[in-house]
Amino acid sequence: MVDRSDPEPTEASIRRALGRAATGRALDAGEAGALIAARGPMLDELLRIASDIRDAGLRDAGRPGVVTYSKKVFIPLTRLCRDRCHYCTFATVPHRLPAAYLERDEVLAIAREGAAQGCKEALFTLGDRPEERWPAARRWLDERGYDSTLDYLRACAVAVLEETGLLPHLNPGVLTWSELQRLKPVAPSMGMMLETTATRLWSEPGGPHFGSPDKEPAVRLRVLDDAGRVGVPFTTGILIGIGEDRAERVDAIFAIRRAMREYGHLQEVIVQNFRAKPDTAMRGMPDAELHDLAATVAVARVLLGPKARIQAPPNLIAGEYDLLLRAGIDDWGGVSPVTPDHVNPERPWPHLDELAARTASAGFTLRERLTVYPEYVRAGEPWLDPRLLPHVTALADPATGLAVEAARPVGRPWQEPEEVYGGRTDLHVTIDVTGRTDDRRGDFDSVYGDWAEVAGKVAPEARAGVPLGGGADADLRAGLRLAADDPAALLTPAHEAKALALFGADGPALDELCRLADDARRDAVGDDVTYVVNRNINFTNVCYVGCRFCAFAQRESDADAFRLSLSQVADRAEEAWTAGATEVCLQGGIDPKMPVTGYADIVRAIKARVPDMHVHAFSPMEIVTAAAKAGVPVREWLLRLREAGLDTIPGTAAEILDDDVRWVLTKGKLPAAAWVDVVSTAHELGIRSSSTMMYGHVDHPGQWLAHFRVLAGVQDRTGGFTEFVALPFVHTNAPIYLAGIARPGPTWRENRAVHAMARLLLHGRIDNIQCSWVKLGDAGTVEMLRGGCNDLGGTLMEETISRMAGSGNGSARTEEQLRAIATAAGRPFRKRTTAYGHARA
Repeated sequence: MVDRSDPEPTEASIRRALGRAATGRALDAGEAGALIAARGPMLDELLRIASDIRDAGLRDAGRPGVVTYSKKVFIPLTRLCRDRCHYCTFATVPHRLPAAYLERDEVLAIAREGAAQGCKEALFTLGDRPEERWPAARRWLDERGYDSTLDYLRACAVAVLEETGLLPHLNPGVLTWSELQRLKPVAPSMGMMLETTATRLWSEPGGPHFGSPDKEPAVRLRVLDDAGRVGVPFTTGILIGIGEDRAERVDAIFAIRRAMREYGHLQEVIVQNFRAKPDTAMRGMPDAELHDLAATVAVARVLLGPKARIQAPPNLIAGEYDLLLRAGIDDWGGVSPVTPDHVNPERPWPHLDELAARTASAGFTLRERLTVYPEYVRAGEPWLDPRLLPHVTALADPATGLAVEAARPVGRPWQEPEEVYGGRTDLHVTIDVTGRTDDRRGDFDSVYGDWAEVAGKVAPEARAGVPLGGGADADLRAGLRLAADDPAALLTPAHEAKALALFGADGPALDELCRLADDARRDAVGDDVTYVVNRNINFTNVCYVGCRFCAFAQRESDADAFRLSLSQVADRAEEAWTAGATEVCLQGGIDPKMPVTGYADIVRAIKARVPDMHVHAFSPMEIVTAAAKAGVPVREWLLRLREAGLDTIPGTAAEILDDDVRWVLTKGKLPAAAWVDVVSTAHELGIRSSSTMMYGHVDHPGQWLAHFRVLAGVQDRTGGFTEFVALPFVHTNAPIYLAGIARPGPTWRENRAVHAMARLLLHGRIDNIQCSWVKLGDAGTVEMLRGGCNDLGGTLMEETISRMAGSGNGSARTEEQLRAIATAAGRPFRKRTTAYGHARA
């Protein structure tokens, strides 16, 4: 049902929209809303257009005329929920259930029965975080040793994989980025219905979602994006007839399209019609009308395009199979010969023979698929965790990605594949001689998402070609006075205009800013220019996260890809020690085939070979993904690394600690809050870290200032940062620059201003400000030493990340070369340890 206050479009507006749709022209929201109102011959025309688009997509996918379904069992892990949706009969209260959750044995019994009847999907459906509302749920989990519903869900999914071979599809509701990371290794696909973007249906008393914290549209949209960032094949959809108007319905479809284009992860979109249920607050509301459903499906098809897979549940359409097929669906969803639809128990699924016959009578062939759609099956990594690949490939036709219907699931170990080492392991040397093989990785056009969608998210003041800087002269003068008297006060909101004006300083004002920064440097740490003798070791560059600024990451099959063995890592550490190094700095790509124990194994291998070597290793991104892969909290993971011998961690992967920038710049990296959590937890455990900021891409000074505030807040709480490192964006081979979105790195003026402001803003909190000779060159580094910096970083011995991005300043410096930089700046030099103590001679 569409809200009765929704104005009816005119026939002329519907015909005009039909004309545009028929010729393949883009529709705006008003035109799409008009089409939902089409009826009679105009509806027939809309359905024809949608069918043609669907048919073209199936031909392009290599399966013309094929409509799919998944043969599944429905596992209602818990029917308790913290939400109070007014139409739901699935969620209930503890006293109406024999237990708060199904026991593990009950889960496996359902899965085994399904496997015996040829089902291949185990659909886990459950309420959102019931332990946060119901003491009975909290007690049940505590008695069995689980911290949360999601911990128990993960354990059950592993059990189903290992003992039955069914493929889990998880529907646990709202998930965070970190939770998606934890669940991805145990399920080929997940899902959550968006339902609607109409905030009023959640916020206003009497609305269907009022009192349900997990139904806030903004929260659910964030889940769609986070699933894309993590690379989860994801199912979503809309629920029509719950009180939304046409504009709100169309807005939800556009929101889904945006996420689909940006991340490419939405494997199917469900358009589901509301059906009233007894014993619910909405029992008296009329069902969504089927022609309204058909028109909405057709509009979704027109807006989402031929590549979208669109589903309508066959048990909710009152036998109107032909109508929905004409509307453009190409999937019937999951159908079970074993279990009922626990969400709509009063409406049984059709028998598979009937579904096949009704599909055939409309001119289509019904084929079984897996819970994960064929496109993702054939792509494999990064969509499927390596531990799931044997389970998926055992049931999939390698040619089509569809299910092998005769295949029967068999339990298989859920374990990591054996890692294969090798590839271009001499890249750290040859990058300075022969360079990279290509200027971009082979999947450039797909891995980063739709570039047009990405460009639309960049703040206007941060776009390529827009000069940064400027501020009122009065603010600039006042800012310089404050920088001289109380520099750290520039971080406070009361002085924001002054701080921003200083970021924009130029000419004599910039010279004065740098002089003040150098005075603050002298007061904080004296005149010594410090450096550390160290070696960078990048143990792998295989990575599928898809950071849009990164030119280092490679697919496993790319010519420049490599993985080092433990002995190769230890060999390089020993070579470094022999050459006088006191530190090795280790970072690598987020390699899906990295063993769970791999990070600790690397540390142990180095310490076994060179016991006194300081191991400075693993960015917060590596730590949080490794912990998620292991299924343990970050704190426990860091404790394991500390026990293995980890000394400190690099505070990289920070980029800009503003999620609006991060999601443009990195696509799939950890959110700012997760970065803060990792470094704060490390500091609490006695594992100190550096801090960094990469700037000059799709950012602006307001975001730089906010970044420094975040760092200052962490330092005030933990005191764990040893240094701050400013990292100018190297643009040459960066995908986001090659796509025409990012600026070509910071200007010289911006480099001077950022380094000077780092010294002033962090005064009294972080004493050591480092400048990167790799990114600035020797002459640029000298200038930064005259403008607030006191540290040169390390000799590095090898540096691949910046060189792959196009830096022209080489991969190593000798001690003599670093000392020469200090001398050129007119300053004495001192060799240091990682924590800024005096290094061994």
